[in-house]
Amino acid sequence: MKKLSARRRHPLAAVVVLLLALAATGGLYAAFAPADKAQAEETAQSLAIEEGKKLYTVGCASCHGTGGQGTSDGPSLVGVGSAAVDFQVGTGRMPAQQPGAQVPKKKVIYSQSEIDQLAAYIASLGAGPIVPTEKQYSPEGADIAKGGDLFRTNCAGCHNFTGEGGALTNGKYAPSLEGVDPKHIYEAMQTGPQNMPSFPDTTMPEKQKQDIIAYIQTVNGEEAESPGGLNLGGLGPVSEGLFGWIFGLGALIAVAIWVAAHTAKAKKS
Repeated sequence: MKKLSARRRHPLAAVVVLLLALAATGGLYAAFAPADKAQAEETAQSLAIEEGKKLYTVGCASCHGTGGQGTSDGPSLVGVGSAAVDFQVGTGRMPAQQPGAQVPKKKVIYSQSEIDQLAAYIASLGAGPIVPTEKQYSPEGADIAKGGDLFRTNCAGCHNFTGEGGALTNGKYAPSLEGVDPKHIYEAMQTGPQNMPSFPDTTMPEKQKQDIIAYIQTVNGEEAESPGGLNLGGLGPVSEGLFGWIFGLGALIAVAIWVAAHTAKAKKS
């Protein structure tokens, strides 16, 4: 009897075995789950690149070449990055209707998922600026006054003081920034589309880009005020001077003619 009782298991033995089994299962999951997740992400990225290549072949290859190497009708896309694709296609500038001094903004013809696929394919051709996250371009908590200083120093020369846009040389122009998505403003600063210089993070840190975006949204918002009355398009001394010459000088000429006419009548009488 003593021999049989010695072989009898402790009542908690089964519980201990169960806990060890659960721990082992959790350990296996922790070991294999990240690998499965990484593999799934890699597969999804490969599919996006494949679909993006199909879209590129139909809508872009005729100008930019079958492998993005560029042609006489379009520049090389190797190394431009996904941010450039998201900006150009997401604002309707690409595909371009026809060559010209500048490609205008127009209606977007691709869905966002298709734009993401195109961006994935172009990014696979060479490293470049990537599409920013919402945290990067969100103006929440930004310094609007600092953004105004940065904008006037780096941007107002072309876009004028409030981002209303302005004319450049040879048929080119700086577009208005009113109503532009913050993500696209950030991407434009990253990539430097068309006539615009690029401002990478090494030149203009992420925080400064956020400050500029906050300033643009503030001065072009519905609650923005113009202390001087009519803002005349926000073009500054150009439109104000033109207004003065046309209406001010015109009014002076009209008064002079009226005085001269009445003086002549008075002399005759």
